[in-house]
Amino acid sequence: MDENPNVESPRMFLGMPAIIASEPMVRLLGMIERVARSTATVLVTGESGSGKEIVARAVHHFSPRTHKPWVDLSCAALPEHLIESELFGYDKGAFSGADAAKPGLFELAHQGTIFLDEIGELEPRMQVKLLRVLDGAPYYRLGGVRKITVDVRVVAATNQELEIAVAEGRFRTDLYHRLSQITLRVPPLRKRAEDIAPLARYFLSQQDARMRFSSAALDVLSGHAWPGNIRELRNVVIKAALLAQGETIVPEDLPLVMHPPPLLNGHDPEGEAGLLALARATNGHGTGLVARGSSIEGMERRMIFEALEATGGHQQRAAARLGISRRTLSRKLKLYEAASAGAYL
Repeated sequence: MDENPNVESPRMFLGMPAIIASEPMVRLLGMIERVARSTATVLVTGESGSGKEIVARAVHHFSPRTHKPWVDLSCAALPEHLIESELFGYDKGAFSGADAAKPGLFELAHQGTIFLDEIGELEPRMQVKLLRVLDGAPYYRLGGVRKITVDVRVVAATNQELEIAVAEGRFRTDLYHRLSQITLRVPPLRKRAEDIAPLARYFLSQQDARMRFSSAALDVLSGHAWPGNIRELRNVVIKAALLAQGETIVPEDLPLVMHPPPLLNGHDPEGEAGLLALARATNGHGTGLVARGSSIEGMERRMIFEALEATGGHQQRAAARLGISRRTLSRKLKLYEAASAGAYL
C-alpha cells in the first residue's frame, strides 16, 4: 500500500522552513523556547547539514528581540581581514578603497541577534577581539577614532568539536566558555528517523507537488544513515523527482539504493541473495573474514536481529537495510521462531 502523500506544513523561522516531527527535535524546540528568553550566548553544535542555522533562527524567533535585527555571517566564507571589517566596520580612509564609512555587522545587529556560523574557523587574532566584544567592551571600527558600544545577542554554530580545538590550542579556552553559556546540540538525521519521511515529502512537494513516495521508498529513506544529513536528503529527493519514470517514486528511483549482489548460480527474485552474499563476504561485521566455528546461518541470523534492533523492530525498514524483501525477512523470522520452539519440545 502506498504512503499517504499529505505534506506536513513547516514551521517558519525568519523565513526558513523547519519540519519538526521527531521526539528529539520536539524536545530541542522546547529547550530553544526556554533559552531564547534569556540573554545568554548560545553555541549550536551538530554535524554539517543537520539544521544548526534553523536552530539559531528559532532562538531569535522566540526571543524578546524577535522584532529587532537578525544578522548572520559565516566565519569560513571570508579571509581574516575581511571578517574584521565585516564585523566591526570601518571609517572613511581606513584602507585603500574605503571611500566612505561602513558600519559593521555588530552595529547593524544592535538590540537584535548576530549569528556567527562556523565559529571554529575564526582566526586567533579575531578570537581575541570577539571575546572583548562579548564581554561588553566598546570597540573601534577599522581606522576609527570613536569607540562603539552595542547591545547584541550572539548565537554561534560549529560542526567542530571545540573542546578538541581548545585542547590542541586552535581555539581560545576563554572564548569557548564565553560562547557556550548555553549549548544546543542538534542530533544528526540518523538519530531522528521520524523526521525523514516528513522532510522527504516536503522537499518533494517543493520540487513537484504532483509526485509522491511509495511506502517502500520511504522505508528505504528511513533506513539510510544520511551522513550528509538534511542536505543529502534534499539532494536525493530532488534527483529522484527528476529521474523517476512516473509520479510515484519507488526504491529503484532513489540514488542511494544499494542493489544486493546476485548469487553465482542465478537470479534471486526476493533479494535473499544479497543477505547471504553479505554474510559470506563480511561475517556480518564488514571484516571480510569468517570466524572459526561460525556458520553462515548464524551470521545471517545475527545480521537480521541487529537490523531489527537498529530500526526499532520495524520489519520493512530492517529489510531495506539488509537488501532483502519484507516477505523474505518475515519468512526467516518464522523459521527462527519455529526453531526456537522446537528446541524445547
